[in-house]
Amino acid sequence: MSEFITLDDIDQAADAIRARVDIEPEVGLILGTGLGDLADSVEDSVVIPTGQLPRWPVSTVQGHMGRLVIGTLEGVKVLVLQGRTHFYEGYSMGEITLPVRVMQRLGCDKLIVTNAAGAINPDYVPGDLMLIKDHINIIGMGGANPLNGPNLDEFGVRFPDMSQPYDKELLKLARETCDEAKMLVREGVYVSLAGPSFETPADLRFLHAIGSDAVGMSTVPEVIVARHGGVRVLGISGISNKANLDGSTITTHEEVLEAGQILVPKLTTLIRGVLARL
Repeated sequence: MSEFITLDDIDQAADAIRARVDIEPEVGLILGTGLGDLADSVEDSVVIPTGQLPRWPVSTVQGHMGRLVIGTLEGVKVLVLQGRTHFYEGYSMGEITLPVRVMQRLGCDKLIVTNAAGAINPDYVPGDLMLIKDHINIIGMGGANPLNGPNLDEFGVRFPDMSQPYDKELLKLARETCDEAKMLVREGVYVSLAGPSFETPADLRFLHAIGSDAVGMSTVPEVIVARHGGVRVLGISGISNKANLDGSTITTHEEVLEAGQILVPKLTTLIRGVLARL
């Protein structure tokens, strides 16, 4: 099987979804580790296990349910991916970004992408939300870019601009929501690594030195594909653990999941507020 996703692969998955729902979603949402409970807020929802969709990668990670939830939220038609797949699970870049291509094919012109991220900025504490204002694509610098291979001209140009990966208007709506809710929100730079091992203290000191505020193992490939297709993006990191620049603490997947319980109510408030303002 080719590692590159074709238009036929995308359309097979999109057609399988259309056969089960008659909603044309406007906004796609991707929920990160431990953040999937937000999908329970979707009204009049149709739930599709992603394992039932052709060519769709199946998540193998705790905290990622592997379901599509399609319905309405704050009066907006949404398609929610409840649990993503990651490069470290053994999938190709094309496979892990297939959901974004399908969202585009179904009509989504906006994407809200969330993740659980480790703090690099020493001021951040677990439970903080960070609006992503830019990212550093370490995985892509190493050669693993989701746009490798034949260009899908139906979506975008061979060499897409990435000077504004995160939409300024959506960021403005997010700030307004947090101000109204009197909710603290950070803004910073997210850096994406391949994983699955967590970072060493030296890794984190290096990432801090090059301007990173939070680190994770997802999101950036999805954002690249979204922007290639002209989709506007809002990115939100939920800070799951404190910066460990000196090696004094141990990071575990369990604490990431626990932090999600604190983050979900804040994330729900933020995403509902943004959707209500669209």
